[in-house]
Amino acid sequence: MRGILLLGFKIAVSIALLVLALRKVDFSDVAARIDLVTLWWLIFAFAVVPAQIFFGALRWREIAQLCGAPLTIWHAFRLNMIAAFFNQVLPSSVGGDAMRVWFVGRSGAGWRAAGYSVLIDRAIGLAVLALLIAASLPWSLRLIADPQGRVALLLVDIAAIAGGIGFLVLGFLQWRWLTRWQIVRHLQECSQIAGRLVTSRVHGPSLVILSLLVNVLNAVIAWAIIRSIGAGASFAQLFLLIPPVMLVTTIPISIAGWGLREATMALAFGYAALRPDDGVSASLLFGIVNFVAGALGGLVWILSRKPANTDDSVVDDLAGELPGRPR
Repeated sequence: MRGILLLGFKIAVSIALLVLALRKVDFSDVAARIDLVTLWWLIFAFAVVPAQIFFGALRWREIAQLCGAPLTIWHAFRLNMIAAFFNQVLPSSVGGDAMRVWFVGRSGAGWRAAGYSVLIDRAIGLAVLALLIAASLPWSLRLIADPQGRVALLLVDIAAIAGGIGFLVLGFLQWRWLTRWQIVRHLQECSQIAGRLVTSRVHGPSLVILSLLVNVLNAVIAWAIIRSIGAGASFAQLFLLIPPVMLVTTIPISIAGWGLREATMALAFGYAALRPDDGVSASLLFGIVNFVAGALGGLVWILSRKPANTDDSVVDDLAGELPGRPR
C-alpha cells in the first residue's frame, strides 16, 4: 500500500510540475525552429548519450572491481545501458541502480558487493557533481544576478556537499549504538571504501576525471539541444546551469525526473536572464533524447542472454587488494 501511495505521489508531482512548466512553452514556435539542419543537432545530442554512459561504466567498473564484483568494460557498459532504460520506465530516478544491483548480484559476485559498488558509484558521482558546482560558483554567481537564484544555488550546493561529507564521516564514527541498525553498518562499510577510493593516488584521480566527463557531456547534450531550437544560450552558460539542474533532478520525487527537471530548468534560465520557455523546451527535448537512449538500452536488455560476466578467480585475487573489502 505504501508503495502504491509513493508511486501516486511521484506521478502527481511530475504532472503538476509539467503542467506549470509547459504553460510557458509555445510548442508551435519550438516546432517552427526545428528543420532538417537543426535536426542534426538533436541527432548529435542522442549520439553523445552512449558516450556519457560509457564513461559512467568505466567509473563503475573501477569501483566494482575493488568491491569484489569485477566486470569487463563491455559488461559494465551493457549494464549501464540497461540501467538507463529502467531509469526511464521505473517510478524513480534511481530505478536503474536497483537493476544494476540485481543483475550483478545474481551473476555470482554477491549481493553485498553488487550493492556496495552501485551505492559508492552513485555517491562519488554526486559528490563530484557538488564539487563541480562549488568550483564554478565565482562564475555562476556572476551569471545569476537574481538574489533568490543565488541563494537557491548556494543552498542546493551546500546541502549536497554536506551530504557528501556526512557520508564520508560516517565511516569514521565508532559509536556502538549506530551499529544496532544493519543499514547503518552497511553504509559505514560503503563510506570506508569510498574514503579509500577517493584518497587513493591510483583510483582517486581517475574516478574524479570520469565523473567530470559525465557531467561535461550533460552540458554538451544540452548545448546541442539548445542549438537545435535556436535558443540564445552559450555553452559556457549551460556548463554553469546544467550541473545544478542535474543535482536537483536526482531528488526522487518524480517519475524519471520529469516535471522536476523542466521546472528547475525554467527557474535556472530565468535566474540567468535567459528565456524560461527555452529552458523548458530544452529540458523536454533533453528528456526525450535520454528516453530514446533508454529505449536502446531496453533493446540491449532484450537481446542479452547473460546480465554479467564475473570471474570468481578474479574475485579471489582482489580479496586483499582493498582492506576492509566486504566479504
